[in-house]
Amino acid sequence: MLTDHRLPRLLHLTASLLAPALALASWLPAQNEGLAVKSGESIAFLGDSITAGGARGPAGYCQLVIKGLAVAGVEAKMIPAGVSGHKSNQMLERLQRDVLAKKPDWMTLSCGVNDVWHGKRGIPLDDYKQNITQIVDRAQAAGIKVMILTSTMIREDPSNNENKTLSKYNAFLKQLAKAKGCRLADLYSDMESGLIVGDGKPRGNQLTTDGVHMNTLGNIMMATGVLRGFGMSPADILKAQQKFETMPKTCQVRTNCTMSVLEYKRLRRAATAAGMPVREFVQRTLQAEVDKLLKK
Repeated sequence: MLTDHRLPRLLHLTASLLAPALALASWLPAQNEGLAVKSGESIAFLGDSITAGGARGPAGYCQLVIKGLAVAGVEAKMIPAGVSGHKSNQMLERLQRDVLAKKPDWMTLSCGVNDVWHGKRGIPLDDYKQNITQIVDRAQAAGIKVMILTSTMIREDPSNNENKTLSKYNAFLKQLAKAKGCRLADLYSDMESGLIVGDGKPRGNQLTTDGVHMNTLGNIMMATGVLRGFGMSPADILKAQQKFETMPKTCQVRTNCTMSVLEYKRLRRAATAAGMPVREFVQRTLQAEVDKLLKK
């Protein structure tokens, strides 16, 4: 038993030993207060071709979510579970194989575009509700935490009939997330607010390659929404976005060069002299000029 005169000395010694650790703890970034995902956890990304593409290449949205979490000090594992063309019924059918059997800690669910976009071959709203509810219920019953993503647009125009129909599906997703205690990333709203509008409506493909599938800017938009849904701080999201936007060779500009036959023959001779096919010769020449322009 400690005597009274030794207790103050012990308390003083304990405080002096803890002081450096406390100072270090105050200097280290907060292990993400509010950030739901923890290091060592895995995230299954269930979805369609947008998610399949999001798991491929360095700038897909699933890849960017993992990179973004790393910026905040969280090392998570990606489990890709996107299949091109899939609708809610097909995702339900393969849920056990592609998600539950792999025992992830988290599952993000991106489903709805094909259910609407495929028209008569799509999934009516009532059936969609049943399918999505079963997916969420089965995942939660397996101890998996779920984040629901609202569906992104079908063509980049919120006023078209497909997106008007899709809004009913997204309204259900919001209600379900609330009822089931799921996290929510409202990517439709993020996409809508990210479009540059001219003459009263968006022009061209700004966040997609074809009106549906994401380009790099669209993937960053989706990843940012998911990271926000996981509770990442605005400061860490900004750092992540800065990292995403400086990743090399993630944006591509496609161009068509037109010329006469005689001009093409001259170009082909120049490419042959350089020891490369015409297409590669044009690409390298264009890239060199772009690099010069960007250095100005």
